[in-house]
Amino acid sequence: MRIVLLLILLFHGLIHFMGFAKAFHFGNLAQFTKDIPKPMGLLWLLTGLLFIVSGILYMMKKDAWPILAIIAVVLSQILIFMVWTDAKFGTIANVIVLIMAIMGYGTQTFENSYKKDVAAAMQKMVATDEVITESDLATIPEPVRNYLNYVGVVGKPKLQNVKIVFEGEMRDRGKAWFKFTSEQYNFFDDPTRLFFMKAKVLGLPTTGYHRYTKDGAGMMIKLLSLFPVAKVDGPAMFPTETVTFFNDLCLFAPVALIDDRIQWETMDKQTVKTMFTVNGTTISAMLYFNEKGQLVNFVSDDRISVDEMKTYPFSTPTGNYQNINGYNLPTYGEAVWHYPDGEFVYGKFNLKSIEYNVSQLQEK
Repeated sequence: MRIVLLLILLFHGLIHFMGFAKAFHFGNLAQFTKDIPKPMGLLWLLTGLLFIVSGILYMMKKDAWPILAIIAVVLSQILIFMVWTDAKFGTIANVIVLIMAIMGYGTQTFENSYKKDVAAAMQKMVATDEVITESDLATIPEPVRNYLNYVGVVGKPKLQNVKIVFEGEMRDRGKAWFKFTSEQYNFFDDPTRLFFMKAKVLGLPTTGYHRYTKDGAGMMIKLLSLFPVAKVDGPAMFPTETVTFFNDLCLFAPVALIDDRIQWETMDKQTVKTMFTVNGTTISAMLYFNEKGQLVNFVSDDRISVDEMKTYPFSTPTGNYQNINGYNLPTYGEAVWHYPDGEFVYGKFNLKSIEYNVSQLQEK
């Protein structure tokens, strides 16, 4: 689709040069049955250049392309009306460009709210040069200590944040899978999770933003990045998103498990119950480890299924551990609801990249 739109922008722009050529008598352009005044010819040239420049900016993923494309469409359509008989089919290209430009502008506006929140969270970070030592692990239960040693946290810097990129599939109950890509930043001193997702649902571009801070939590899903189709926020979402934040911490930022806000209770050699408290809210989870020391499942009863706004057991079985940036981490996981009528896997996540202690917002 990106290539198609790029070709339309460039080709449609070049076609407008014909109006300029007609006005200045460059060649015999029989396509135009009416003469075009030279001032109008210059406007045809300008419009063509606007389409081409917007195409170049679109290819370079610059934010200015939708506005430039919309201006070009307005000018183009005015010119087409003036020579309607000769150029009326150009309206089709204009409609396509206008729709895509509006969608592009909507996506940018929505995503920029996410980027603004990330930048604000980064400004609150306090730099530290502390590293994890063996003594930091001394009071942690043995199964968790084995896990942290397996991950390789000793000697690593204490964490301020993590940036995670996923791709995978998701679905709702009774509906088909859809593919997604996501980017998120998690901050630990002041617990924050900012998760932005792009997907195609039934072939239509869809974006979603989950925002979790100490002040509250919520999520917004928009069709075509313009039309809200789901919005959930309020006090009920805070425990749910606290579970999600803590799940990310356990799986992808285990260095941050060395935290006074976490309480532990050893159940057996490979199972630990844990409680995490933020802003007066406490959630709990069961952590299951294998003989290698890998965390293979996370189960919590404190997360709400948004579809029904009821609490059900939630789990994230993981696997395919690989060494990434010096840490042994899972690169595949599933999100599972345990409904009374059986398990339902609603998400499959493949880890694409992960970075720690990111100091500047990174553009894609």
